[in-house]
Amino acid sequence: MFNISTSLRLLKTRWAALAHDVIMIPIAWMLSYWIRYKIGEYPDHLLERALHLLPLVMLIQGSIFIYFGLYRGIWRFASLPDLSRIVRAVVVSTAIAAVVIFFLTRLEYVPRSVFIIDAILLILLLGGTRLSYRLLKDHRLGKEAAERVLVVGAGAAGEGLVRDLLRMRPAVYAPVAFVDDDPAKQGQEIHGIRVVSNIENIASVAGQWDADLIMLALPSANSDQMRRIVELCEMSGVPFRTLPKLQSLVSGKVSINELREVRIDDLLGRAPVMLDRTEIVKRLSDKIVLVTGGGGSIGSELCRQVTSVGIQHLIVLDQSEYNLYSIEKELHQSRPELKLTCELGDVCDEAGLEYLFRSYKPNVVFHAAAYKHVPMLENKVREAVRNNIIGSWNVARLADKYGCSDFVMVSTDKAVNPGNIMGATKRVAEIICQTLDERSTTRFITTRFGNVLGSAGSVVPLFRKQIQRGGPVTVTDRNITRYFMTISEACRLILQTTVMGSGGEIFVLDMGEPVKILYLAEQMIRLSGKIPGEDIKIEFTGLRPGEKLHEELFHTDENLTDTSHEKIMLALSRKTDWQTLAESMDKFRQAVDEFDIDEIMALIKKLVPEMTQQNTGERQNTDTTIRTYTAGE
Repeated sequence: MFNISTSLRLLKTRWAALAHDVIMIPIAWMLSYWIRYKIGEYPDHLLERALHLLPLVMLIQGSIFIYFGLYRGIWRFASLPDLSRIVRAVVVSTAIAAVVIFFLTRLEYVPRSVFIIDAILLILLLGGTRLSYRLLKDHRLGKEAAERVLVVGAGAAGEGLVRDLLRMRPAVYAPVAFVDDDPAKQGQEIHGIRVVSNIENIASVAGQWDADLIMLALPSANSDQMRRIVELCEMSGVPFRTLPKLQSLVSGKVSINELREVRIDDLLGRAPVMLDRTEIVKRLSDKIVLVTGGGGSIGSELCRQVTSVGIQHLIVLDQSEYNLYSIEKELHQSRPELKLTCELGDVCDEAGLEYLFRSYKPNVVFHAAAYKHVPMLENKVREAVRNNIIGSWNVARLADKYGCSDFVMVSTDKAVNPGNIMGATKRVAEIICQTLDERSTTRFITTRFGNVLGSAGSVVPLFRKQIQRGGPVTVTDRNITRYFMTISEACRLILQTTVMGSGGEIFVLDMGEPVKILYLAEQMIRLSGKIPGEDIKIEFTGLRPGEKLHEELFHTDENLTDTSHEKIMLALSRKTDWQTLAESMDKFRQAVDEFDIDEIMALIKKLVPEMTQQNTGERQNTDTTIRTYTAGE
């Protein structure tokens, strides 16, 4: 708290600074005469005139120094803005003094050059003293016990980070060197810290400078660059930390407080999907938005993002009491002005959904409610169909009935040539949206993407828990691959698709190259400070029911085409007639009520003939015996 003692201390400091500057004024004034006369003795009449005018000069310049706020800054943190303020104050005060003296004396016995010399001397005396004080303080702080830091990246982020480190008190970190790949920066110094080498030499530089910690100041680095840098840091054996990616630094500034451990998102994420924010705001502004499954990983992030575009009212529906409580609490804290309604309910409860739509009349629906755990749903066919198919049918039909403008469904790459119940049910949900779009004024849009890093039930939190327990980390197959994206990236894609197309489309994110799950496991172990295969074992357990070695983002018959957005493609799927779909939905309801699994499977295969039977072809060629990973395999 800012108390009286703090106020007195600041007051004393400012009076001391003012006293210093007042003393510098006569020194500069008299020295300017001395220098003007070639560093010799003053003529008597000039010395007398200089002393006679001195009180006037001190009054004018001292007043201007106070006016320009020279005593608001702290000498310990003197910087370029402080120097700029000194220069402006000196120039203005000298000019005013010259004008006043001209009117009083017509500059008789006052050489004009004295004013120029006086201004230069004052700038040197005022600025030099402050700089010397800061250097002295920095030198003393540098002698305190602190971790020696090697900074990777000598750009704006690196400069800001080192400036922050040097100002810390007590000194916890002492930057000792930079590494950067820019040849123009080699040998240069930033805040007295030299750029000693390029990034490839991180390991040798860290050893040479006896670094205790490596800090990565590369917020604009892409995932490939981060993977390379992390591997080099791991070779050094020195702990490392990073600044968040550029899009996470909302303020545009960097700070020691932003440093964190490198996460798997940094290595697997890609350049973010850039939003056409103007069009999204235009589409969603002042709208009533319903998010089903709004307490889940995707749903909750959707809630966070849609609240930033000026919607009128957000309705969150979720069947998990705890998830609903969590997102409600978070949104109340982050967006207290938001009109928010949280409904505990189930998309399978048609009466409850009808009441919700009738009461709130949402304009836009984001349908994220779904069961998604592939192996579990292989033995829970009835529940998968009830939630993913009938639940989607309920929400979509009501969106049509109550005249919603947009219905956006969250789908998955597992809906393509599905080898499991989960993927097949999501493909049927896609068919529901496409077929309804042809007979509705509501725009039905589907977004399809791969695995989401860190989502509930995904492999990342599983690996994290296994690593925390000391292993082993379980990987189903050494060759299994998956497409990955971050939760925020997935939701940006969903928002972007709301302003694309006319309805009935399936939008697919360009997800780049698939990632080996084995690589993911190895990197997560290394990021935890352990060695794969030595400190933490990796075991191969064989593909589980319903799993495929490699997922696909689109079917070969879907005619994938480009869109106006470089990261989003359009899959043109085959159509299903309304009569067939409506009859199938009636039969699904009856089969679910009667627990008739055979009939459910027959209905799924009728609508999704490309579904494979438990991916038996791949499983026959997979060694399902648990085997242990050997480092270097």
